[in-house]
Amino acid sequence: MEASTAELEASEEAYRDVLVTLLAEVALNYVEVRSFQTRLAVAEANRDAQAKTLELVQANFEGGEVSRLDVEQARSNLESTRSQIPTLETSLAQAKHRLAVLLGQPPGSLDDELRKFKRVPLASPSVAIGVPANVVRRRPDIRRAERELAAQTAQIGVATAELYPRFSLIGSIGLESFSASDFFLPMSRVFNIGPTVQWNIFDAGRIRRNIEVQNARQEQALIVYEAAILNALREVEDMLIAYGNEMIRRQSLVAAEQAIRRTVEISQDRYREGESDFLTVLDAQRSLLNIQDQLAESDGQVTTNVISLYKALGGGWENLAPESRREPDITGSDDNHAENEASGHSAKDQNGADRIPAGNE
Repeated sequence: MEASTAELEASEEAYRDVLVTLLAEVALNYVEVRSFQTRLAVAEANRDAQAKTLELVQANFEGGEVSRLDVEQARSNLESTRSQIPTLETSLAQAKHRLAVLLGQPPGSLDDELRKFKRVPLASPSVAIGVPANVVRRRPDIRRAERELAAQTAQIGVATAELYPRFSLIGSIGLESFSASDFFLPMSRVFNIGPTVQWNIFDAGRIRRNIEVQNARQEQALIVYEAAILNALREVEDMLIAYGNEMIRRQSLVAAEQAIRRTVEISQDRYREGESDFLTVLDAQRSLLNIQDQLAESDGQVTTNVISLYKALGGGWENLAPESRREPDITGSDDNHAENEASGHSAKDQNGADRIPAGNE
């Protein structure tokens, strides 16, 4: 009974582990969709701005104010930006297809729902994960390994019990008569009852070897359990470091993007006044596109790191502790539901551990 119950509970934790992975993958692919949409919007905005610059330079060339070199440089800059758009569109479509398949829908079924542009939902600047013991209790893979260890420990007792005799009580009752008419007379009733004993005393060598085997399997289950705990703590620490460093990188990119915007405006004004050449304008525009693309990518990476941290913590959307027997709500696949899954809110689980506040969009 102990072994079977532990095996059942291990299967339940395996189910919860799959749920955590699925929810994380849905959230990650949703963020990927929004990240590619943002990068595509950045490229299209820069394309439109560079197209206007080309028109201005072309008009100045026709008026004899600039050389053909400026026109060709502006055209080259514009076409270079245009060349990035098809690649981003392909990546965006593929991300939508992956998300649809994860939700059990055919590729392309989410195109209309995700057509409207939305930025990547950003996480809170700070996260709180509680004490390591709570992390160990929350991860389904750790609880599964612990239940498998418990089941194997119980199997040692099952194997050891084979060394001792088994007692059972058997009996039978019936009717016996030479004539059918006498079946229901008291003298026709027969019964047999008595104890039986089964003792594998001559198989003691085999039984002891089986006990050794079960002990070895228990040691193996213990090693797997300890490895699961160490791996969980490593994953949490890795994702905390990745999240913190990416937040620092994003802050630098935000400052750089603001500075390069001012650089573009100043270089365009100086070019109109004839105080600098057109190459300065082109360099500033290319730098702006590069920084904005990196910033959009960093926004997606920040949220991706938060989702990965949730996954390393064994979830975060719902408390899946065995004693609660609560099933996570995975109904609904609309855009707002996916965005809410990615954003989340700060809360306390039943163990009193802080959940990670994932912030608002």
